[in-house]
Amino acid sequence: MQWKTRVTELLGIEYPIIQGGLAYLAYSDLAAAVSKAGGLGQITAMSLESPDALREEIKKVKSLTNKPFGVNFAIGQHGRPYEHLLDVAIEENVKVVSVTGGNPAPFFEYLKGIDIKKLVLVASKRQAIKAESLGADAVMVVGQEGGGHLGRDDIGTFVLVPQVVDAVKIPVIASGGIGDGRGWMAAHTLGAEGIEMGTRFIATKECVHASSAYKDALLQAEETGTVVIKRTIGAPARALTGTWTEKILRMEADNADYDKLKDYISGEANCRFIHHGDEQQGFGWAGQVAGMIEDVPSVAELIGRMVDQAEKIRGKWA
Repeated sequence: MQWKTRVTELLGIEYPIIQGGLAYLAYSDLAAAVSKAGGLGQITAMSLESPDALREEIKKVKSLTNKPFGVNFAIGQHGRPYEHLLDVAIEENVKVVSVTGGNPAPFFEYLKGIDIKKLVLVASKRQAIKAESLGADAVMVVGQEGGGHLGRDDIGTFVLVPQVVDAVKIPVIASGGIGDGRGWMAAHTLGAEGIEMGTRFIATKECVHASSAYKDALLQAEETGTVVIKRTIGAPARALTGTWTEKILRMEADNADYDKLKDYISGEANCRFIHHGDEQQGFGWAGQVAGMIEDVPSVAELIGRMVDQAEKIRGKWA
C-alpha cells in the first residue's frame, strides 16, 4: 500500500512517521535507523555540547543512510543560544528542522531565505495558528498523553488534533499516546497526515544511549505509571513514576519554586537515570504509551509491525 500524504511529500519519506527530539537520546544511531526504515529520524541538537559535536552526528547519519533526516532544536531551555548549532545544520544541508519548547519567531527569522522545512511542536490550537502564521511547513500536535514537556491545558490527543486540523491549512502531525499501527491509523481518522512518536522509539535496539534500566522501566510500566511534574512552575512534563519524581511532586506540594527545584529537574538528573540507570538520583521522561510497550525491537521491526497493522486496518475499512 502507498502511504502518500502531504507529510511524506513535504519530507521526502516513505511513511509519515517522525521520531521525536528525545533530549540526550536522539543521536545518529537512532535517527539513521528511523530514516532507513522509511520514517524521519531526528538528531537532538541542544543536548550536544558544541557545534562540532552536532556536525559529527550529522555526518554519521549521512554515512549510514542517504534518506532524509531532521535536527530538533529544543529552544525553550532557559534562553540557551542555538544559532551556532543552527548554522551547522544549514552548512550541512540538513533538509528538515523541528522546533520545540519556545517561540519559533526568531528561529524562523534566522532561516529566512533558506530552503529548509520547518516543523513546530505545539500543544494548543492557538500555538498551531501562530506557528502557521510564522511560516511553519507543518505542526506536530502533542496531547497530554505524551512524554516530556506538554501543554498547560491538559487536552488529550483525540480532542486536540481535530481542532487543530480544522484551524490550520498546513499538514498536522499527531503526537501523544501513539505507539503502534492502531494509534497511527486513529491519527489519520482525526485528520492528521502523519504521527510523531517519542517514548516508543526509546524502547528500541538502536536507542543505544538509553540505559537498560530505563528500557526495563518502560517495559514494566502500566498505563498509570507516569506522572506530570513541573506543573507548579508552569512547565508541565510527563515522566515515569519513580523515587525521584515522587520527591519532585512532594517538593511541588510544599510550594517549592524553580530555584529549589532546578537541581531535581535538570538535564543532569535526567541523564543520571536515562544514561546510568540511577533511579534513586534521577528520572526519565515517558508518555502514557509506556503502558503499551512490551518489547525492545529494532527500529525496522517496530516500523514494519506498525505498517502491517495499519495495512490490515486499512483493508478492513476498504
